[in-house]
Order: sequence, then C-alpha cells, then structure tokens
Amino acid sequence: MKTRTIMKVSAPRHFFPSPGHGRIESASKSDVRRVVGILGGMGPEATADFYLKLVRATPATRDQEHLQVLIWSDPKIPDRTEALLTHGADPTPALIAGAMLLKEAGAGMLAVPCNTAHAFLKAVQTAVEIPIIHMIEETAEYIQRLSPTVQRVGLLSTTGTQKAGPYQSWLDRKGVAVITPDGAGQELVMDSIRAIKAGRTGSAVRTGFSEAAQGLIDAGAQVIIGGCTEVPVGLSGIDIPVPFVDPAEILADAVVQRVLSGQ
Repeated sequence: MKTRTIMKVSAPRHFFPSPGHGRIESASKSDVRRVVGILGGMGPEATADFYLKLVRATPATRDQEHLQVLIWSDPKIPDRTEALLTHGADPTPALIAGAMLLKEAGAGMLAVPCNTAHAFLKAVQTAVEIPIIHMIEETAEYIQRLSPTVQRVGLLSTTGTQKAGPYQSWLDRKGVAVITPDGAGQELVMDSIRAIKAGRTGSAVRTGFSEAAQGLIDAGAQVIIGGCTEVPVGLSGIDIPVPFVDPAEILADAVVQRVLSGQ
C-alpha cells in the first residue's frame, strides 16, 4: 500500500499589505495608487458583473495599467430587503465586518455594488476610516449631467430600496421626481431579481424587466434606472425606448476616476 506525503506550505508572511495601508506601488515605482475594495456578494453574479464593469471602465492598454482590487464576496450577508420590510436580520454587522476585512487587507476606498445595502452604509462608513464611494449619489449627479430637462425617472429596484428611498432623497435634491412600478409591475421586477439570484437569466427575466420599465415609461418616465445590481444583468438600453442608467457602471467610472486622479 502506497503512502502519500502531504506537504504543509505556509502562506507568505507579508502576503497582505499592512493594515490600513491603502496604497500600493504599481509596476512603475513612481505610480502609487489607492487599492480598491469591493464589498460584494449581494449577490455574487452582480459582484462579478461589477468587477467586469470596473475592468472595462479602466483606460488600460496592458495588464499592469489596471487597478489593484480586493473583492470580498460574502453571500451570507443577511437579506437587505427582508431587513427593511419584515424586520429580518440586520445586515449591518456583516457589512461592517466585510468593510473592516477589506481595509485591513489594504483597501484605500470601498465600492458596494448593491443598491439596497446603501440603506445601511452610514453605519459602515462610521466604522471604517476609508471612503465609501456612494453609488446612488454618483447616479443622481450623473442624471443631472445627462440632461437638465429630465424631470421624471423610473426606478426598477427591490421593494426594500423603494422603502428606504435613497434614490428619491438624492434625486429630489436635483429637482427630479422618481416613479416606481405599481403592484403588478413590482412583482415582475422582484420575480426577475430572484431569478437572476437563482442563476436564471433567460428571456423571461428580460421580459419581466422590460414590461415593468414600459409601465414606468407610459407613466411619464424619461429615464429608467436599473436600481438593483441584478437589473442590468437582465436588461439593457436596447430593450427600452428611453435612456437606461446602470448605477453599477456609474460607480465603476467614479472609482476609476478617483484612483487615477489620486483622490
């Protein structure tokens, strides 16, 4: 009988930057960039989609010009919509734990590609001493730049995001009204979001999002916001006759701009 020898390999002592370091030298010794931390897992496919958007938003011509990124994808973070609607488990402690993990691993800024999680980010920002790039604030700024004539936008989001009202709050400051689907339309949105989280991204998902979006357009929406990171996975601008705004894409652009400008 043959025996197997199992070798124990220790991890390098300095695999991670020192806690709170936040900046790492790139291939060019003079180019020191802030490390980006992605607090994800809400859900995993949306996190992967956001990272791809971040890669595509980076004006790089070779590997070494891309951003240094740490991703913490924790699908066990309690459901944000349940916390807001039915007093489910509070996701804040898990969000703070993930943010602290990323900070201690060397992240110098954080991006959270989950709209509903933004209802809990004030406590997270208080707990960590590195900036969290606020996706909904960036989206409101983008819509104002998109066209000063936009007065009504349609929001496709979780019911939790609707209740928390972050888009309403930020866009109201810009003089823009937010309209949301009626009961039947919101069920279409939630069914499609759940389908994507379950790994189903077929035509039924696109149809559900499209029908809900069209209902908002019929009600006067001049722009549709994909206000849940699952929405752009199943819907794109070619599916609707008005501009489609993807907050995750806007967040990716904002992160790249900050890193490259040294902010």
